[in-house]
Amino acid sequence: MRLNIARVLIGLVILWNVQAAMAFLLWPERFVAAYELEGFAGAAALRGIGVLFLMWNIPYLVALWHPVRFRVSLFEALAMQSIGLIGEGIIYLTLASSFSILKSSVSRFILFDAVGLLLLVTAVWITQAKHFDR
Repeated sequence: MRLNIARVLIGLVILWNVQAAMAFLLWPERFVAAYELEGFAGAAALRGIGVLFLMWNIPYLVALWHPVRFRVSLFEALAMQSIGLIGEGIIYLTLASSFSILKSSVSRFILFDAVGLLLLVTAVWITQAKHFDR
């Protein structure tokens, strides 16, 4: 039961990441203004971010397979999620107030990654060895 709950939690984070990746890859023009980008170069930058989102999911997918057996991948996903949240927080804090659209976009990623981090922390907690030794 705990293993499947952990898989659901990890799976939710994967689904959110893949959804964002696909949106950036397939329809970058919808998002360029939110990141104060424009034109073909802006679309290419967002497609690049979409590719990164897909790359980042590899440890998450391995952890999804079996979060106890592949615990290292679960911890890698947790570390990656933490780095994303911290990095986005730093980016947000360094933006001048005149970049309100960009700050709003970054704040959505902060929320997104904070929820993902909470889900992954919960998955780590419920898959602790002590729960499986009984």
